[in-house]
Amino acid sequence: MKKILPAALAAAAVVSGVSAAGAADRAPVAWGPCPADVAKPGLQCSTLEVPLDYRHPDGRKITVALSRLASANPAQRRGVLLVNQGGPGLNGLDFPVALVDAGLPQRVRDTYDVIGFDPRGVGHSTPVTCDMTPKQTAESVSPPFPYRAADVTKAAEAAKTVARQCLTSKTASMLPFVTTANTARDMDGIRTALGEPKLSYYGDSYGTYLGAVYTSLYPGRSDRIVLDSNLRPEGYDVEALRSQALGFETRFPDFAKLAAANPAQYSLGATPAAVRAKYFELAERLDRAPAQGYDGTTFRTITAGFLRADAALPALAKLWHELDVNEPAFPPAGAGADSDNFAASYLAVVCGDSRWPEAVGTYQRNVAVDRVRYPMYGPYAANIRPCAFWPAPAEPRVRITDDGPANVLMLQNLRDPATPMPGALRLRAAFGDRARLVTADQGGHVAYLNGANECGNNAVSDYLTTGKRPPHDAFCRA
Repeated sequence: MKKILPAALAAAAVVSGVSAAGAADRAPVAWGPCPADVAKPGLQCSTLEVPLDYRHPDGRKITVALSRLASANPAQRRGVLLVNQGGPGLNGLDFPVALVDAGLPQRVRDTYDVIGFDPRGVGHSTPVTCDMTPKQTAESVSPPFPYRAADVTKAAEAAKTVARQCLTSKTASMLPFVTTANTARDMDGIRTALGEPKLSYYGDSYGTYLGAVYTSLYPGRSDRIVLDSNLRPEGYDVEALRSQALGFETRFPDFAKLAAANPAQYSLGATPAAVRAKYFELAERLDRAPAQGYDGTTFRTITAGFLRADAALPALAKLWHELDVNEPAFPPAGAGADSDNFAASYLAVVCGDSRWPEAVGTYQRNVAVDRVRYPMYGPYAANIRPCAFWPAPAEPRVRITDDGPANVLMLQNLRDPATPMPGALRLRAAFGDRARLVTADQGGHVAYLNGANECGNNAVSDYLTTGKRPPHDAFCRA
């Protein structure tokens, strides 16, 4: 099918090498109270104007919202640590506080002012919208599970409608510029506005790709770069999405073992094989007859989400049991969402960063192949999204290479369901001697402060506070 390409978007282009320094070469950042929905003790907020289009730094401006948890030890303060929790499309103003709540060591807090931000297009920054209904908002990022080629065709029509709405909405003129490369340029604008010669960074999930792009565009302005739960060097493209099916299959045995060890409590089966069979039984039953807001697609995506943390596995087993007896205690999280900003900004980035296949038949073949390779999650991850009907990227993808200082530390769980190990290994290879990879023998998505592996946690904290990385890639035993 032909892509939708309004004339207003057709001429958009950005040049990778444009400096962000001029964007923020103004008065220092003025910190003040945070918006009520993110206000936390000790957290300060501000805003920064940046160019919408870095080819024209004196043209139209948009706003990026910033937050700061200041170091309480000025004598030990090294600089700023910019943090991003991935997505794309997730808010970030309260992420510094979330890291502290998760156990960010005091020595790291003393070493840096921890800086959060809502990326361009997101939340309290100048936001984008696609004017989606709640149903479109959910299905634009989580289309219904496809059983047959006809299901992909039906999903394509819905995806095409969403793409058209995005590309004709009141914020359509922003879409070509809500990309990872431009967010990285905004990050350098933040660095300049804060008066810092270099920027340290912690990013997880999609935030690893954002960090990789930043340190590739600005290697000389990068200080200590930590990438946790790593995307492949091409970023969040169609193959990265498909790889979540492998991640699901790799991680699921951890959950099946837990559930099978407690058959009296959960009634999901006394062996991991029985728990796996229960997954297919519940998913297919909910596809036929949804229960209190849970259909088969919701069941699959909630399971994938809960697999991201060991601490969530007992709650997942409890939910499965409730669904098995048709008595879920709560509706699915996110029901009744009144904003499409997450979905719109997510699509802007993943569709605008790379070219996705256009032909519906390609997705039909991918679904058929992945149904055999990864039956638990493969067809869902391979299904068509609005990116199939998006304009071509406005600039070439930033190439991740070994050019630059040896200042990247990568942390990766061995059984990551969302950004599985093969992608991390490919990013490690692209960085060459710039990076060291620490692999933790544990499951889940996001390793730092999110799991019990002290070896992995200490590797990150030590690097951020002392600058010392392992001399070689390292493996942290369970």
